[in-house]
Amino acid sequence: MDIQNLDFLDDYFDIIVNSCVFFSVPDPIKGLKELRRVCKPTGKIIMLEHMRTKNYPWGKVMDSFNWVSLYTWGANINGETMKNIEKADLTVVEANNLFFDIVKEIVLKP
Repeated sequence: MDIQNLDFLDDYFDIIVNSCVFFSVPDPIKGLKELRRVCKPTGKIIMLEHMRTKNYPWGKVMDSFNWVSLYTWGANINGETMKNIEKADLTVVEANNLFFDIVKEIVLKP
């Protein structure tokens, strides 16, 4: 199913879990808003996501190689997931770095 256009009723899920989804979604903010829409107000969203590091010089290295992943398998290794979460009006309850600041476990509430 297209995460940008989910075929579920509003406030449908108690818990939503996704893993490494948003670096390959054309409009990640729209997808995150869809998760917010289908999650109950008392529910939570648990994400395992890959994103661009803020550490110099590794962020620049990722920038220089991003085109390779975009054109070979359609993944944006430099996703601004934390900024997109904010733009989608989701609340971060917890964010844990699992591999530097590139892979994070994120717990959200709608």
